[in-house]
Amino acid sequence: MTEIVTGARAAPRRSARLADYLAIARFDHATKHIFILPGIILAYALRDPSLENAGFSIVVGLLSAVLIASANYVINEWLDREFDAFHPSKSNRTAVNASLSPPLVYLQYFVLAAAGITLASAVGSLFLLVSIFFLLSGIVYNVRPIRSKDKAYVDVLTESLNNPIRLMLGWTMLDHETLPPSSLLLAYWMGGAFLMGAKRLSEYREIAAGPGLPLLHRYRRSFQYYTETSLTVSCFLYSMLSAFFIAVFLVKYRIEYVLALPAFATLFALYFAISLERESVAQKPEHLFREWRLIAVSGATAALLLVLTFVDIPALTHLSTPHYIGLSMK
Repeated sequence: MTEIVTGARAAPRRSARLADYLAIARFDHATKHIFILPGIILAYALRDPSLENAGFSIVVGLLSAVLIASANYVINEWLDREFDAFHPSKSNRTAVNASLSPPLVYLQYFVLAAAGITLASAVGSLFLLVSIFFLLSGIVYNVRPIRSKDKAYVDVLTESLNNPIRLMLGWTMLDHETLPPSSLLLAYWMGGAFLMGAKRLSEYREIAAGPGLPLLHRYRRSFQYYTETSLTVSCFLYSMLSAFFIAVFLVKYRIEYVLALPAFATLFALYFAISLERESVAQKPEHLFREWRLIAVSGATAALLLVLTFVDIPALTHLSTPHYIGLSMK
């Protein structure tokens, strides 16, 4: 029986069971597909698409997204198993502790990927194209020789691409002819980069204060080039860029949405504060639904956006035209 190192201890790999192969597909991470929902809503609000067969497209599209994401998770956990062994919590992952069969793992990946792509083709050609991009992003992030997750900053920017991809998946479920505006895609991308940057900052602070930096560097090569300061500054940069592109989108496509900017700012500030907590949920984004403060603010923001979608405020149009404060000295 082979031995592996998990953090500072050695542990034997146990024989793999069917449940272990299901576990590495991480179907429980389907909560992350909540980022698809705004794409559906915005496509309906901004494009007024035909709703014929919309139910079919949404159900089949969501199932396709889940299967492709699970294929990416399979290859992620399998190729990361030697590195995850050095992480305090990820050392408990199935691929680290179970003796999985390589042929079965790769077969599982190809079955999930093929099933997801097949379902995507039933939704539409544009949705299929985005789905293929979704699948390829997992290869770029995890597979050598590229393996972007090992490169500082590139790791955050490539992992966070899943955000605009999910937005496009939701959008193309309803609108089969266009993609979302570039300002919205960039806002989503930089927002995702903020989330991933905050996740790495939380991991850095916790592991550096506990097991130490040498263990952190063995877990992920990109951490060799990060510092707590550089990660903090990057989070501020990503949040500012996201806010900028959000503002561009709001002013161009629905000026009423500009009233929601303070809510978005509150969300960024709250998430950053949460990432600085001990054992922060920011390290496991799939568990964010357990953070009641974030859920409350997110719900309030969503409710505000819903109201602003249907309420016109003509006076706000003045915000998009030049005005100067005149002080006559006569």
